[in-house]
Amino acid sequence: MTPSSDLVVQTEQLSKVFRVGFWGKKVTAVDALSLEVRRGEVFGFLGPNGAGKTTTLKMLMGLIYPTSGSAKLFGRDLGDPQSKARLGFLPESPYFYDYLTSREFLQFYGHLFGLWGAVLDKRIDELLELVGMTPAKNLQLRKFSKGMLQRVGIAQALINDPELVVLDEPMSGLDPIGRKEVRDLILRLKESGKTVLFSSHILHDAEVLCDRVAMILKGRLVACGSVTDLLDQGASHQVELVVDRLTQEGLAHLRPLADKVVQQGDRMLVVLKNQQQVSAALEIIRSAKASLVSLNPQKGSLEDLFIREVEGHRSPSEHRP
Repeated sequence: MTPSSDLVVQTEQLSKVFRVGFWGKKVTAVDALSLEVRRGEVFGFLGPNGAGKTTTLKMLMGLIYPTSGSAKLFGRDLGDPQSKARLGFLPESPYFYDYLTSREFLQFYGHLFGLWGAVLDKRIDELLELVGMTPAKNLQLRKFSKGMLQRVGIAQALINDPELVVLDEPMSGLDPIGRKEVRDLILRLKESGKTVLFSSHILHDAEVLCDRVAMILKGRLVACGSVTDLLDQGASHQVELVVDRLTQEGLAHLRPLADKVVQQGDRMLVVLKNQQQVSAALEIIRSAKASLVSLNPQKGSLEDLFIREVEGHRSPSEHRP
């Protein structure tokens, strides 16, 4: 059990129900969500669009109220001014003042936190350097690319030197270069001792960045744990063999062990159903006097686990024919 002093975010049965339409139909956006974010970790909050990620983060930020359940930041109830002063937030679709420069933009947010004069100027210089925006400090935001805007938005979230940084879909809509820049920024934040909570539907980024992740689907938590443990859950445990000059007789013995066989000339790709069949397959290859080119266990991924969870939670009407 994690000591309460090490918990930066804690939710217990957190739920949000909206009423939509003329008749006020109830729609559950977040359903009894319980999770913990620990001090100093990068925590990924994952799920498809519409899963409830943004709604959850808005509740944590105090922008909307939960219907039921509870949540704490730094051991304090939501809305506590002391806990709010210790966090920084970048929403999914922030509004930027087009005709401000990045320096003027950060000055505005610094003033909101009571920073002025030389202290603020020094902080802005440090942040622009951190996010790689010093050369563009006097350029108006309307001339920025999406990746540049995202980086100056992260600088805004750091203006008060927060302990917890919350980023809602920080890599959404970015090109590969922009995504790498934001990933590098998140890693630098972790190295500086900050706790980072970010939502994403880009699972590869979470594999690279996160210590732990939670997966949410239709408002409900479907998986939570360390990336290593979840990758083990996502593993298919299949083994891929590449074999040269396997006889037809050898292939006939190998097929019952295989999920897939692809032949190109004298070379074959054979995917074994599980790792327990490797010894038998190697014996067949040796007996057939064929050549083993490579043997590679199939690695699991968060995407594999996620797809399995999505398929498992589909209603019968949602399954493809």
